Amino acid sequence: MYPFLFRVVLSRMDPETAHHAGMAVIRMLGLPALSWAPRALTKPDPSLRTRALGLKFDSPFGVAAGFDKNVTGAQGLWALGFGHVEVGTVTAIPQDGNPRPRLFRLIADRAVVNRMGFNNRGADAAAKRLTSLRRRSKRAVLGVNIGKSRVVDVEDATADYVRSATRLAPLADYLVVNVSSPNTPGLRGLQAVETLRPLLEAVLAAAGATPLLVKIAPDLDDDEVLAIAALAVDAGLAGIIATNTTISREGLTTPDDVVAAAGAGGLSGAPLKKRALEVLRLVRSAVPAEFCVISAGGVETAADVRERQAAGADLVQGYSAFLYRGPLWARQINRGLLGR
Repeated sequence: MYPFLFRVVLSRMDPETAHHAGMAVIRMLGLPALSWAPRALTKPDPSLRTRALGLKFDSPFGVAAGFDKNVTGAQGLWALGFGHVEVGTVTAIPQDGNPRPRLFRLIADRAVVNRMGFNNRGADAAAKRLTSLRRRSKRAVLGVNIGKSRVVDVEDATADYVRSATRLAPLADYLVVNVSSPNTPGLRGLQAVETLRPLLEAVLAAAGATPLLVKIAPDLDDDEVLAIAALAVDAGLAGIIATNTTISREGLTTPDDVVAAAGAGGLSGAPLKKRALEVLRLVRSAVPAEFCVISAGGVETAADVRERQAAGADLVQGYSAFLYRGPLWARQINRGLLGR
């Protein structure tokens, strides 16, 4: 049913408009009077329960940041079978993001290009929604991904991140510092070890008892990946998320003119799989066994999740394949994991 709906209807809609329409349905599924029904259909088998970051996850598979930017769909995503939901990216100051159009499908590659630019309603609005969600006895584990506000200079980024962390860490099950989106000017420069260390140390102090992770780009070279992994361990972080989107356009089957028309932005989806797996293996080789590594990028099937687990991932995240697989995607993966 969903492949037909995507081919005939959704693929002809503006991608961002289609996403908002899908989120409206997901929000509805999260309503207390309705969420029991999809949850009964999608609830992960108890054998999939996973421990990481000192937390219990119903499934090792969750939703990556970017899907639920404003903490409006987290309960609906839980009802659809995801083991955790990472909301955001949230910035301290509300912002509209980049001009539209800013989201593009590369259907032949099962990929997406986005230059959203951290569009979100800000940390205070996110805190209100998180407060409401924390009152629920049954919900997904909630991670909160924080980024730099666009109007804040890179030189003042640490104070901006600390402001978000102070507001949101007490309401999050875990907190993620995003320094790897390609869509905020100067942001990826914060991945340099000499600038990243003071930033992470300051956010770690603000996060208190909430586990803190850092999300890195796939476009770092191997030595840079290993240096950040060593820094994260030395600084006392709880984990790393590998990886964010890529600025590379190598190896695509989509015609060059279509790719060029999409323009700048981060590429996600199937083409990211190879590099995301390489970065995962690098990180796992450089950190202790108890250090949490979350793998994201190019994950679409249960076989992909198992491959990431075999390479050392404690948890696995997806996003872009939701567009191509539909609302029962998490259910498909959870059932596939039982077949191992």
